[in-house]
Amino acid sequence: SLVRTFTPFYFLVEPLDVLSVRGASVIMNCSAHCESPPRIEWRKDGSFLNLVSDDRRQLLPDGSLLINSVVHSKHNKPDEGYYQCVATVDSLGTIVSRTAKLTVAGKALLWECGGKECSALGKAGRCFPRSTSCFHQLRETGTGALILLAGSGHVFCSCKQLNVGYFSGNAGDQQSCNEWIKRSVRYAEEPQSLALLKPPASLTRLPGQSALFPCVAAGSPPPLIRWARKEEELPTDGSGRFQLLPGGVLEIRDVTEADAGTFTCIAESGNDTLEAQAELTVQVPPRFLRRPANIYAHESMDIVFECEVTGKPTPTVKWVKNGDVVIPSDYFKIVKEHNLQVLGLVKSDEGFYQCIAENDVGNAQAGAQLIILDFDVAIPTLPPTSLTSATNDHLAPATAGPLPSAPRDVVATLVSTRFIRLTWRPPASDPQGDNLTYSIFYTKEGINRERVENTSRPGETQVMIQNLMPETVYVFITSRPGETQVMIQNLMPETVYVFRVVAQNRHGPGESSAPLKVATQPEVQLPGPAPNVRAFSGSPTSVTVTWETPLSGNGDIQNYKLYYMEKGQHTEQDVDVAGLAHTVTGLKKFTEYSFRVVAYNKHGPGVSTHDVVVRTLSDVPSAPPQNLTLEVRNSKSILLQWQPPPAGTQSGQITGYKIRYRKVSRKSDVTESVGGTQLSQLIEGLERGTEYSFRVAAMTINGTGPATDWVSAETFESDLDETRVPEVPSSLHVRPLVTSIVVSWTPPENQDVVVRGYAIGYGIGSPHAQTIKVDYKQRYYTIENLDPSSHYVITLKAFNNVGEGIPLYESAVTRPHSVPDPSPMMPPVGVQASILSHDTIRITWADNSLPKNQKITDARFYTVRWKTNIPANTKYKTANATTLSYLVTGLKPNTLYEFSVMVTKGRRSSTWSMTAHGTTFEL
Repeated sequence: SLVRTFTPFYFLVEPLDVLSVRGASVIMNCSAHCESPPRIEWRKDGSFLNLVSDDRRQLLPDGSLLINSVVHSKHNKPDEGYYQCVATVDSLGTIVSRTAKLTVAGKALLWECGGKECSALGKAGRCFPRSTSCFHQLRETGTGALILLAGSGHVFCSCKQLNVGYFSGNAGDQQSCNEWIKRSVRYAEEPQSLALLKPPASLTRLPGQSALFPCVAAGSPPPLIRWARKEEELPTDGSGRFQLLPGGVLEIRDVTEADAGTFTCIAESGNDTLEAQAELTVQVPPRFLRRPANIYAHESMDIVFECEVTGKPTPTVKWVKNGDVVIPSDYFKIVKEHNLQVLGLVKSDEGFYQCIAENDVGNAQAGAQLIILDFDVAIPTLPPTSLTSATNDHLAPATAGPLPSAPRDVVATLVSTRFIRLTWRPPASDPQGDNLTYSIFYTKEGINRERVENTSRPGETQVMIQNLMPETVYVFITSRPGETQVMIQNLMPETVYVFRVVAQNRHGPGESSAPLKVATQPEVQLPGPAPNVRAFSGSPTSVTVTWETPLSGNGDIQNYKLYYMEKGQHTEQDVDVAGLAHTVTGLKKFTEYSFRVVAYNKHGPGVSTHDVVVRTLSDVPSAPPQNLTLEVRNSKSILLQWQPPPAGTQSGQITGYKIRYRKVSRKSDVTESVGGTQLSQLIEGLERGTEYSFRVAAMTINGTGPATDWVSAETFESDLDETRVPEVPSSLHVRPLVTSIVVSWTPPENQDVVVRGYAIGYGIGSPHAQTIKVDYKQRYYTIENLDPSSHYVITLKAFNNVGEGIPLYESAVTRPHSVPDPSPMMPPVGVQASILSHDTIRITWADNSLPKNQKITDARFYTVRWKTNIPANTKYKTANATTLSYLVTGLKPNTLYEFSVMVTKGRRSSTWSMTAHGTTFEL
């Protein structure tokens, strides 16, 4: 049969939030597109509207909703609420629009000012709702216009000119306002100290809106208002988006996300200054960074619909299928924050899935279609992001021919609490099984939803699935001649599962094996994580860790194991602890360590705690600064330059450097200079023609560390000329070797010009490929890491602070290479794991680079590494061996481990061998 194509089904127009008034008419727009005309319905507050018998609300031909004469009163608000458009195409599916809010506002209030009606003008503000207690200020603007301020906005009034005055009262109290206007002239004439009568209040806005911050101040002389943000004064002349309105109001037009932050109002009157701050919060509606994609799949597969959103506040996400909310369950899971995972697909899972994101300021939706194909239809190639690791195999088209018979002798060879090992023999139709892959179908007993795991390549001998997700079933498959087995992990304890196996060749899937019922064992109660793990450093080399007894677990706690590891390292150390605290000593100074605790009872180790990270205390540096160099500047000054102590020896945050210097002729007369954290210092005021010794030590808050060795330099007898570049060096000699060239030279003949150093340029056929600079005292240099049998051109130039002088040129051919490269080591083969007990496994292997008798006669050694995948983040442990076997001890009972080996001889090592698996016996 043919592959069904995805059907375009989406909204052309979605409803938007509407603000209306009582008695008005409202249209909530909606229009959807599909090949078959969709049926449009509307929900209000989650319930479908019955528009057939509704006198005021009706469905328009394009799907929009018309509400005639909006009804709204104190006790009856039938129209206000949340509306959603629902589009359905029978036999295809249903999609839902974003949710739109209908808000019904009250009547506006007009003010009278000086007997004249006053209302909001332009962007200046808005009128106040009735009976709002607020604080107002009328301020003269110089043109006869007065500004009226309040907590909910401001309006402009055209009145006769008045001096500044203030009034506190009710917004609907016109008589009190008029009386206040008459009193304001007298009140303003009285001297008064600076006071903030209406400080700015924090605001929340959306991008594109305007924000108004009032700042009402009183004082004599009249206060001057200015605004600042991030300690910088805002330009409020109106040329940008910030404008200072009369009365000290700051207006921000067309708000952006970058405007969020703290704004400071600064009021100045005479010598007095007052400040007040307010926060501007910018909220952003949800926006999709990744939308769900259409998916083809077969029954029993696992799929993931991806959805990534952003917004402020952080949006919440829900999923709907064909218009109904998806409720998380064992087979419908939310993974990786917002993605929807569907396990074990069945035919009824087909349809349209939508990711709906919502926060305080808006919502948005994006959808995709799931089509489940028949098993004889190959999955078309799509971007592989939508299929899980177990089912992204994209089946190849089948060809006509015989299909495999059923796999034989399917049995459970190992059953534990959370994993089962299945083993079977290849079908009788292909007893070697070289050209077969297998599908393992499984489900909980009584559940119709079946899941599948597939082998990925015909005739594969080993499959390792890495980066496992928690709470997910994974299958490990290995093959031996005439036998194949799988390890199915992370099952539920005390649960009956039904398994069947199907073989597939290039013609398609064959006959299924008979269903096999297997019950997992009851789970042993192990300790839970130890609560309240805390770590603190008591000294530069120690950390004390404390914790409490786990709240869960069956049986008394026998002991604890404390694991710790230096940040950036990969080897974890551990120590056994009997109590609820332990101090780890011998740590590195001022270094971050992670700690975790595992409790043990008679059944074994419990659940590990989360890592706790702590840094050891600082100390004085344990090593001196590096690479101290001196540069004689003139007859009276020397420049010192250095690098910090090595990173592992600083023992804290470097706070400065201590410099000590003296004349070489008078070693007891020492001068000390303390500088900051810069890595250079110019020492001035020295005597001309005198040799000085210098040393530098690093400091932390704990004190001064060891100093460098004394380094000496002599000031010039007279100040040399540094108004021009040095002359050409007087000679240049080269001596080629196989991979290096030794360069030597003599300084310019004219010694009256300052030489700060020499620049050596070199390269194959051109001297401009690489440049090395050396000190002015140096007379030779070895150029390393060159190619054998190659022609190099070399230049030498003297330089000072003015620039570089004229170069000298020389060429040389490196010698040919005579030593062949060593051949790589081959990895060990035939790695096997033999289980000896509940905590011991013997690992054996062969080495094809040894003679046939496998006798080791040289200094080679082998490295064995092992780990378990429970928990998933367990780190490898390693050990070295000089024979072809190693006994691994101290393992956990009833646990699956993986092992691999590599060989090292001298400076050569092989890659890791193929992996072997072994499960320890139960205790």
